[in-house]
Amino acid sequence: MKKLVLAYSGGLDTSYCVKHLSKNGYDVHAVSVNTGGFSKEDTQLLHEKALQMGASSYTSIEAIETYYNQIVKYLIFGNVLRNNTYPLSVSAERIIQAVEIIQYAKKINASYIAHGSTGAGNDQVRFDLIFQVLAPEIEIITPIRDQQLSREDEIEYLKKEGINISWEKAQYSINQGLWGTSVGGSETLTSNTPLPESAYPSQMEATTSEKLTLSFAKGELTAVNGNKGSAIANIKAVENIASRYAIGRDIHVGDTIIGIKGRVGFEAAAPLLIIKAHHLLEKHTLTKWQQYQKEQQGSFYGMLLHEGQYLDPVMRDLEAFMESTQKTVNGDVLLTLHPYRFTLDGVNSPNDLMNASFGSYGEMNKGWSADDAKGFIKILSNQNKIHQHVNN
Repeated sequence: MKKLVLAYSGGLDTSYCVKHLSKNGYDVHAVSVNTGGFSKEDTQLLHEKALQMGASSYTSIEAIETYYNQIVKYLIFGNVLRNNTYPLSVSAERIIQAVEIIQYAKKINASYIAHGSTGAGNDQVRFDLIFQVLAPEIEIITPIRDQQLSREDEIEYLKKEGINISWEKAQYSINQGLWGTSVGGSETLTSNTPLPESAYPSQMEATTSEKLTLSFAKGELTAVNGNKGSAIANIKAVENIASRYAIGRDIHVGDTIIGIKGRVGFEAAAPLLIIKAHHLLEKHTLTKWQQYQKEQQGSFYGMLLHEGQYLDPVMRDLEAFMESTQKTVNGDVLLTLHPYRFTLDGVNSPNDLMNASFGSYGEMNKGWSADDAKGFIKILSNQNKIHQHVNN
């Protein structure tokens, strides 16, 4: 039989793929990649469903640490918020999932690899790009895209094959992971309708304000309220605390890779708090030009990641640059959480460049004299004075 690896989520599209491909002579090996969205119970259910659909095997790959070390860490370093809004929750996950799946396909010597993407979204581009670059010898098969199937077509096929599972589409499509949760529904298909409160997985529970301290060392989150832990454990801790305040909700409007605009709702309490806290700490510990370059390069990094260009060598160059800038990003950031919002209250850092020994802004200068200041301003004005003299 023809050995094939399928990127499997357990949903209707990939369930159709398992049954259809196994019926057409493929030895289907279903693989899911956990980037923070699956519990042990979820994985067991996926295992059972994949075999029920006709897969020869099911494998769950734990990739949370890989996801953090290879992508999330740099999203924090770069303060990446697409269109100043979205922390790239789903798009970042898909990159790691694609890399892990193609590596597994090569490991078991598969001749084919498949995914359940349609022809109308970003994921088809991300999966195909990664697969083609890392394993051009493995043929890509995409039944949903190639056959232009509707949900009704898939359900009817599975019923004919004796699969009598209820495929009623949930009112909202939820995709959870370490770096946020996306929420899609009928409202996000319009330009003017917000998501209702009930659409978000986390509901507001806390009604009184709460102080929060996030500690960073070389740009990485090392402690939450003084409790040290791994970066992954700390991200989860922040999410558990802040999601009770319904913080981090929004709707992102963006340009897809295939040229159309789209909306997606999300809740990302931990990513938003961590990025904003990290950015504030950088304002205190980096120079003006470091911040300027980081703003440009962080945005560029996020754009390329979203577009599926993770394997381009320039991404490693950008990562090296951003990591170099984090040497002095050390200290505590103080926040206050409120229902639906938060405030950044300040920082304590041994690398704080807002050092009073050189002077206080708008108050007193200690590192230069009045004549020094006047001479500096005179020289600074030279270029514009020359321009005015020549052209007026």
